[in-house]
Amino acid sequence: MPSFSEKVEPNSQAILDALQHLIEVVTKLRSPDGGCPWDLEQTQQTLIPYIIEEAYETVHAIKSQDQNAIAEELGDLLLQVVLQAQVAQDSGYFSLKEVAQGIAEKLIRRHPHVFGEIEVDSVETVRENWEKIKATEKGIDPEEKQLLSTKLTRYTQSLPPLMAGSKISKKAATVGFEWENIEGVWEKFEEELAEFKEALQRSDKEHQESELGDLFFTLINLARWYQLNPSDALDGTNQRFIQRLSLMENFADKPLEDYTLAELEILWKKAKSKLNH
Repeated sequence: MPSFSEKVEPNSQAILDALQHLIEVVTKLRSPDGGCPWDLEQTQQTLIPYIIEEAYETVHAIKSQDQNAIAEELGDLLLQVVLQAQVAQDSGYFSLKEVAQGIAEKLIRRHPHVFGEIEVDSVETVRENWEKIKATEKGIDPEEKQLLSTKLTRYTQSLPPLMAGSKISKKAATVGFEWENIEGVWEKFEEELAEFKEALQRSDKEHQESELGDLFFTLINLARWYQLNPSDALDGTNQRFIQRLSLMENFADKPLEDYTLAELEILWKKAKSKLNH
């Protein structure tokens, strides 16, 4: 991995050569003649978890501002695009050419102030034009008021469930779908908690997950009422758990699985106490 201490000067041909090399590598991995068995058995569906994983790892790297890590993670993410395109090409659907052409044409259409004759005077105007063009592309009249359910559906298609739930909760509240006071939200939480506990007494897993989802959504609403970010809250808990676990491993003189639950609890409290100081 090259150093990023100095400014990188772009070279169009070098970039194209590097992309072509990547495409050739992926093509070879997917080749029935000497390719990789794992890559050959992948489908559009089986690769979904890797797209999500690589996207999150890219975001983490960007937040860290480690430029070498960002470049590496962007490479992993780019691999998922190229690999998906290769899988689609192998199935006779489309190729990376259609992917690249499609996004380039979309960018040109949505930036008439750059590639056309339209003039804009603010970022807000750019955003408004973008939304109007986007609506037209999807066959929606930009002047026609859209149903709330249509808007909320987009959140479920473009965001992780927890973030989508937060957006849906906020948007629904703006049109009056809201409790009169915080007590009402707490009552709803107790109601959903009871229904979840009841569902756990049955063997219907689908119903159990449905009630768990209702409980999660009520917690998201509680967070909104208290002006808390549920995604940040859960991320913080995940990080604290890992930090405490790491300290437990440092304190331990044998593998954690060799300890009793009571002994693990002692190590956990010791780690928690140290982190709180």
